[in-house]
Amino acid sequence: MLQKICGFFSTILMVVLLALAAVLIVPVILGYTELAVLTGSMQPTIPVGSLIYVKEVEPSTLQVGDVVTYQLEGDTMVTHRVVEVNPDEGYLVTQGDANEDPDGQITFDRIVGKMDFHLPYLGYISMNIRTKTGIFAICGTLIAIILLTFIPEIFSNDEEEEEKTEPAKKQN
Repeated sequence: MLQKICGFFSTILMVVLLALAAVLIVPVILGYTELAVLTGSMQPTIPVGSLIYVKEVEPSTLQVGDVVTYQLEGDTMVTHRVVEVNPDEGYLVTQGDANEDPDGQITFDRIVGKMDFHLPYLGYISMNIRTKTGIFAICGTLIAIILLTFIPEIFSNDEEEEEKTEPAKKQN
């Protein structure tokens, strides 16, 4: 019975870890950039804490309604909807779905890519997995899987030893 319970929990933990790894690693292999949404400027379409997947595109192919990510100063990126495209002058204008005003002209050289899809709430995991707490959580989960795998064997060995000593006690 203990073996079945431990096996069940270790399987669940392993499936969760593998699913998380697939969600975080496979898109990168396919050429996507993963970004976590930190503000509510695109709500309700893209909730805060979502993980967005952006793929590089030729900026002149973008159309009104596309959701794009562009670079601000430094490492700051913004993901907003295209409201105007001017391929002749090499810029577009974006606006967050929750914002009243457009962002202004964004030159094509600042465009990182077009968002293809997003996964709600996984941005929180993506942001926190790189912290000390996140690393400890992953290590703790792996340790739990290992323990759940070996605990039944440890207890079954103890039970076998007890069964072997019981007949000897009955003979005395």
